[in-house]
Amino acid sequence: MVCIAFLVGLPLFFEVGFVLLVPIAFTVARRVGVSILMVGLPMVAGLSVVHALVPPHPAAMLAVQSYHASVGQTLFYAVLVGIPTAILAGPVYARFIVPKIQLPAENPLAEQFTEREPRKQLPGFGVTIGTIILPVVLMLMGGWANLISTPGSVFNQFLQFIGNSVIALLVATLVSFWTLGLAQGFNRDAILKFTNECLAPTATITLLVGAGGGLNRILIDAGVTTEIVGLAREFNLSPLMMGWLFAALMRIATGSATVAMTTASGIVAPVALGLGYPHPELLVLATGAGSVIFSHVNDGGFWLIKEYFNMTVTQTFKTWTVLETLISIIAFLLTLALAAVP
Repeated sequence: MVCIAFLVGLPLFFEVGFVLLVPIAFTVARRVGVSILMVGLPMVAGLSVVHALVPPHPAAMLAVQSYHASVGQTLFYAVLVGIPTAILAGPVYARFIVPKIQLPAENPLAEQFTEREPRKQLPGFGVTIGTIILPVVLMLMGGWANLISTPGSVFNQFLQFIGNSVIALLVATLVSFWTLGLAQGFNRDAILKFTNECLAPTATITLLVGAGGGLNRILIDAGVTTEIVGLAREFNLSPLMMGWLFAALMRIATGSATVAMTTASGIVAPVALGLGYPHPELLVLATGAGSVIFSHVNDGGFWLIKEYFNMTVTQTFKTWTVLETLISIIAFLLTLALAAVP
């Protein structure tokens, strides 16, 4: 389930991916005869890792721009770090914690999801996966354009054009209209309806990104960032540690991974650029790792997980909060390991 969530989460926001996959999780758990947490925790681990580390998610893309990092290289490192992180924080941790969590025998949401009538006509596996990873492939091609073509050539410029995050997402969206829409029997009105419904979550994300940028500007103008950076230099913190630590503090304070990553990257970027830090892509990963630590009651995701999996607040802390913290720490340690490679 963690692999499916990792793939599905690439083009989707966390909440959208969760709502999309949770019926599958309930169905799998019922058929296999295991607790929903045994399936659900790996699922949310995969979604959370992608949300925090992997472009083209909004906060990650903003961090890429702030640190002047390469989208293609960031994607490569994010997958390299993200897969083992999701496995350790998801299935491995689930095997440890699930036997200790006793859920109620009945879950009303489980009944609702598992009793749905499945669609008779479904897209093929290859078509579905191809559509999902298309923007990632295009951005990787753009990031490696100078390696696979002559710099300055027409083909090189074409690769960089289609590898631009906006163009890659636009191309993937247009392709999905056919592969997952018209080819599956949906008419134009249905596709328009789906498109309008998908725009709703982007409003919240746009608001959060804007709020994060505004908060960052306030901190800079108030001189708070100067004091923070001064303290960091006094304690001789590396840019990677600064990115992770500032994002973690903002995450705990605001509850939003998007705001945490946006604000932290705005604070750390000038320092890292001033020091000439040679691995801006790893700065993106370190900041993203810090932005998901210790999800608690001020995070909407905390309550989403609690309600869908029918847990108490204490159980949610033991499962979801610890899982998010594991993701943060493991991803950061793996990022440090990559930075140590000559």
